[in-house]
Amino acid sequence: MFGKMKHLLVCGMLAWGSAAARDLPPYHPVSDERLLNPEPRNWLMYRGSYDSHGYSSLDQIDAGNVGQLELVWSFATGLREGHQAPPIVNDGYMYVTTPQNHVLALNAATGELIWRYARFLPDDLQQMHPTNRGVALYGERVYMATVDAYLISLDALTGELIWEVPVEDYYNGYYMTLAPLAADGKIMVGVSGGEWGIRGFVAAYDAMTGEEAWKTYTIPAPGEPGSESWPGDSWQTGGVPVWLTGSYDPELNLTYWGTGNGGPWTGDARPGDNLYATSVIALDAGSGELRAHHQYHWNDSWDWDEVSAPLLIDFERDGSTIRGMVHPGRNGYLWFLDRGPDAIGFVDAWPYVYQDVFTGIDPETGRPEYDMSKKPGIDYQADFCPSLWGGKDWPPAAFNPATRLLFIPANENVCSSLVGEEARYVPGRTFTGRGEADNGGFLIREGAEHIGELQAWNVDTGEEVWTATFESHNWGPVLATAGELVFMGGTNDRYFRAFDAGSGEILWRYPTSSGITGVPVSFAIDGRQYIAVQSGWGVDAEREQNSINRVRGASFYVPQGGSIWVFALPWEPAP
Repeated sequence: MFGKMKHLLVCGMLAWGSAAARDLPPYHPVSDERLLNPEPRNWLMYRGSYDSHGYSSLDQIDAGNVGQLELVWSFATGLREGHQAPPIVNDGYMYVTTPQNHVLALNAATGELIWRYARFLPDDLQQMHPTNRGVALYGERVYMATVDAYLISLDALTGELIWEVPVEDYYNGYYMTLAPLAADGKIMVGVSGGEWGIRGFVAAYDAMTGEEAWKTYTIPAPGEPGSESWPGDSWQTGGVPVWLTGSYDPELNLTYWGTGNGGPWTGDARPGDNLYATSVIALDAGSGELRAHHQYHWNDSWDWDEVSAPLLIDFERDGSTIRGMVHPGRNGYLWFLDRGPDAIGFVDAWPYVYQDVFTGIDPETGRPEYDMSKKPGIDYQADFCPSLWGGKDWPPAAFNPATRLLFIPANENVCSSLVGEEARYVPGRTFTGRGEADNGGFLIREGAEHIGELQAWNVDTGEEVWTATFESHNWGPVLATAGELVFMGGTNDRYFRAFDAGSGEILWRYPTSSGITGVPVSFAIDGRQYIAVQSGWGVDAEREQNSINRVRGASFYVPQGGSIWVFALPWEPAP
């Protein structure tokens, strides 16, 4: 029995007989082969492809004509808080999730609603991060991970609930915000809730039946490899959540997941390295076996979770090609790793924003050394850079494989002050052990003229090619396209922008009704390329804006309210 959970029902509006549905072709089932080789015209998963590149090979919209981009349609979701999901598109059918676990099925060409699924959520549910980051498609089904810790399967044509399975008990602090990963006939999810004293894990379910296939914890139990890095019973409530969708290497049949920080927040409450916190872990997609890991920093005390999935990128070093992965860390370092069938090796790393905690990195293992005066503890306050939101928080970077450029949505010149306090675990209550810092916990570096950045790095040479800066902080996921463009929102002025991928010059911008923390995508219908994104400010973007207002003595406000925005070039269909 899962705590106070009751069986939940669909509160959906079905509109299959509408013109929106009749204008669409028969639904094209999403097979394993299509997920392995997604068509450029579609956007079938969270980052478009298993390697998490966030890249579209469509090039109808390019640097020469993007200035003509115009709004084709928009759709208001009717909900507040952070709208962070990408529009997932399968041959004209668009699926978008929102806060409160709604799923919208829309005609991707016109914006007309086909159906809407609305999750009935428990009255006693506490939402630390009221958002959802998208669906997975498989067969003729749509899958969503819910904030009340269920995985649900919906009929892609009607929105009818096929099955729902409890992943964990929300009453004990478990919830989910990520888009599920469909691979190897399974639907994989990870749990959030590190701030509530959970024990994190990744789990896989049979895509057709919902039966659990495997479950792998991110904190080892006594006797398991790595368990010596957790003192006493701390492994039971140590956090280490998995907030974001993993990457997948089909040749190795390995999935790669970023993990969160340990709990309570300051490391002296749980002495040791705390495996497998703030790490990337490689799990066998068939069995869930933990095959390899790399820990970006040990005994985290800065709330620098490393939950962004690594981008699977083969890069050049010293004349050789490395089967690699790249991770712009929340700890402010850009990490280059070597992925193999049973190991993850360290290649190199360097700061991409100002970072004053690490004093060095072991050239063989990648293990950092710390300036201990910058490490907060119980009753010990420390200032550190970057801030607890990191050099880059959850918004994903993007990679253009043709130009070899990696695009990072970064934040510079912001720092934090943190002090720990003794914490007592109580199920369903926060377990951060975070005290009140003297200065409110947020700092802007003296003389700073900007905070937000969009950076471009060459992954083969390690060269920073260009940086675009913004006075605002930046919470914008990135899309790269073959049209030599980069699309990103993320700033508090509500603009959605297109950048020249080679220079960083802003070529086009559009003011939406709210700030954008949604993941942009590109797709095509009948030969016409579209760019789509959700706007809807909230969650940590709003919280950081409040901190900036306090430091600056300002009262800047970003409107809330979610909308989907779809853009294209002016178009006259063929006769």
